[in-house]
Amino acid sequence: MKERGLRKARVGVVVKDRMQKSVLVEVTRMVKHPLYGKYIRKRSRLMAHDEADGCRVGDKVRIVESRPLSKRKRWRVREKLS
Repeated sequence: MKERGLRKARVGVVVKDRMQKSVLVEVTRMVKHPLYGKYIRKRSRLMAHDEADGCRVGDKVRIVESRPLSKRKRWRVREKLS
């Protein structure tokens, strides 16, 4: 795939793979609470395009931003990490 500028990349775990050429990836991040200073685990569930249809539930994947592919899909699976 051709690179077009700087695109956001995230690492997450596939939580749903029942769609054709699409997966639901859960990305977790640690955020510091503004008042109390405690770190809180936040999660985002992102729809990603999987052209090869090779990702399964539990796989760790790297996803990158892309143009809107459908109503909810704005990410593509770049590589399968494990």
